Amino acid sequence: MTSSPPVLSDLPDLDDAEAEDAVPACVLVFNASDPSGAGGLTADITTIACVGAHPLAVVTGAYARDTAEIFDHFSFDEEAVADQARAALEDLSVQAIKVGFVGSPENISTIAEITADYDEVPVFCYMPNLSWWRDELIDPYLDAFRELLLPQTSVLIGNHSTLWRWLLPDWSSERSPTARDIARAAAEMGVPYTLVTGIPLPEQFVENVLASPETVLGSGKFELFDATFSGAGDTLSAALTALVASGNDLGEATSEALAFLDRSLDAGFRPGMGHVLPDRMFWAQDEDEDGDDLPPLDDTQALEGFVMPSHDTKH
Repeated sequence: MTSSPPVLSDLPDLDDAEAEDAVPACVLVFNASDPSGAGGLTADITTIACVGAHPLAVVTGAYARDTAEIFDHFSFDEEAVADQARAALEDLSVQAIKVGFVGSPENISTIAEITADYDEVPVFCYMPNLSWWRDELIDPYLDAFRELLLPQTSVLIGNHSTLWRWLLPDWSSERSPTARDIARAAAEMGVPYTLVTGIPLPEQFVENVLASPETVLGSGKFELFDATFSGAGDTLSAALTALVASGNDLGEATSEALAFLDRSLDAGFRPGMGHVLPDRMFWAQDEDEDGDDLPPLDDTQALEGFVMPSHDTKH
């Protein structure tokens, strides 16, 4: 015999304070729709929900892609982007903003205007690899991002090679730039913290480093998986944004976000003929019934007492 769902009168009453505490943190995210489910808004929405926050997803455009490659991108008009975001912001209180790939300099300008109006809200910007895109579109996009959004960015996230090519195009040293070198370049545009991922290490390991221009604030060492993944960057940046929005210290949030990504990749699956996708719902199939939180990263130094700086003076 099946049980009946509870009626409203059976549910416990919450007073106003308890009801407010029960509301998850809200994360406003700007990104492109990804029909393959590999990255983009699909990755953002799933990840943000999985770590306990509520996603406010603004569609900035749409990819034509599968799990192996991106064929094209169709950008939304900047007014459509602004109308989506403003409508949500007039109704909901937002604790953090994530900016992914938004498709055009015009959309970047619109998003910069919106973030400027909410200067008390931390902004997390993820810069993906744009080598799939048309050459004549990449430079104007990166220039607009550098000039308009980086001055308002609280944390910049990106792969080592992507950030190196973008922020240090004239690097001439025989050694590769360190995370601090990249953080210094980002800081010249006003970015206080940079999370550099995929720094090559010997013996099939990579390092992910949270850095400021002055110091390395935390790092995690990972062994490379024997697979090619799509959507890892969006997953990591969305998890980090949501965890900070939920009140976690940046160092703790970085450690937890990297652990979330690691377990998502470890449980990754290949739904099509292309790359492996992170299983962001790994916890739903977890056989461990102890209900423990995500394990802390080994070899990770957490940044304690973190206060996200305001970006109201960065224009």
